[in-house]
Amino acid sequence: MGERKGQNKYYPPDYDPKKGGLNKFRGTHALRERARKIHMGIIIIRFEMPYNIWCDGCKNHIGMGVRYNAEKTKVGMYFSTPIYKFRMKCHLCDNHFEIQTDPGNLDYTILSGARRQENRWDPLQNEQVVPETKEVQKRLFDDAMYKLEHQAKDVKAASDAKPVLQKLVERNQSVWDDSYEANCRLRAEFRQQKQEIKGQQELDRQLLAKSSLDIALLPESKQDREMAALMKLQTKTALEREAEQRLDLLIRPALPGATTTTFGGTKRQKALNSQLQLQDLGIKRKSKEVGKPPVVSLVGDYASSSSSTCSDEDNSPD
Repeated sequence: MGERKGQNKYYPPDYDPKKGGLNKFRGTHALRERARKIHMGIIIIRFEMPYNIWCDGCKNHIGMGVRYNAEKTKVGMYFSTPIYKFRMKCHLCDNHFEIQTDPGNLDYTILSGARRQENRWDPLQNEQVVPETKEVQKRLFDDAMYKLEHQAKDVKAASDAKPVLQKLVERNQSVWDDSYEANCRLRAEFRQQKQEIKGQQELDRQLLAKSSLDIALLPESKQDREMAALMKLQTKTALEREAEQRLDLLIRPALPGATTTTFGGTKRQKALNSQLQLQDLGIKRKSKEVGKPPVVSLVGDYASSSSSTCSDEDNSPD
């Protein structure tokens, strides 16, 4: 935009080049309203708060980075560096505060109207690189022994910081040495995760279609697998339940007043158990061959077992 402004200047018909530029011809300043106090040595600038402060007027906190229209004034010199003072109005009240530059300490100083929020610390405690002061520089130039001691301290500090710096360099090399390779690995991981998610979604869709459900399935967890394993162990097949029912019917006494001992005792129970096991094996074999559900006759089994039991009771000694 700067080059366009120079080309789009309007020169009125009564313009006289002998009077100078357009600003002198019109009797205005190039900074317009910002230079309304230029005759007093004051110029209006956009000032940004260098640190957190507390306003003395409204006692509110003003954060670092808040911008104000400040009056800039030159108040002195620090060697060849000018010292400026900035006066601005608080945006929350009618209080004005003044801040001045401090080139000697590379900082800003509050003159009036506010107080600084103390967040300062000694940079040497954080192992920061601090520039040497004028006194130290002068002593290094004049005192050879002090210069030698200072160099020894610098060498020791460099040797102490070398392992940490080496670790940082190795980490940066391992992570960002080959950005293309790192990008390829990352994209390959994303591709694999996307395929796994698509496969799981397909399995969920098939399960919902098979069960005629319209619900959102949650991801499987370790607790779900453990509960399913316990339920599978506790459940029994139809053949096992049928075998247990047959055993209960066979062991049950025929007469109401009879007992298990009079009906056959332990010997008969063992025979029934072995007979049921043989029948189960035959049923499973037939079901595998024919492919049809087995048909079990309790009457025939009961008659054959009762006849064998009666013969055993007749031959057994009293």
